[in-house]
Amino acid sequence: MATSTYPPPPPYYRLYKDYLQDPKSAPEPPPPIEGPFICYGANHTSYFKKELRSLNRELQLHILELADILVERPSQYARRVEEISLIFKNLHHLLNSLRPHQARATLIHILELQIQRRKQAVEDIKRRREEVQRLLKESIGTLEDNGTSFALK
Repeated sequence: MATSTYPPPPPYYRLYKDYLQDPKSAPEPPPPIEGPFICYGANHTSYFKKELRSLNRELQLHILELADILVERPSQYARRVEEISLIFKNLHHLLNSLRPHQARATLIHILELQIQRRKQAVEDIKRRREEVQRLLKESIGTLEDNGTSFALK
């Protein structure tokens, strides 16, 4: 019996077309998961604020316990240091998960400031244009009073 190294593709691959020819042939990605969920048998949550607070409290507790252990049993500090290291890794992971959101918020703020500056620049240009037109009209009026004919186009 002959077997192939790679199995044939699943039959539903025929439902999809070339992405360049028809970009909407692929299904939309699922919405992001909100709240707690189970993945590979472990409970996870997308409530980062609550998780960060919990990890921060846990870190404070472990540091106090480390100080206690260093005073009473200095030879047993290694396990507590490893636990603190794990808490720091978890904190860094959560903070890095929030970075795209922070980058989006920063970009939105920068773009809003740019729009505000450009609107102010446009208003300044309009105000200066009106001032120049007023000065030109005054100059033409002064020239006409002196007997010089001058036409503004």
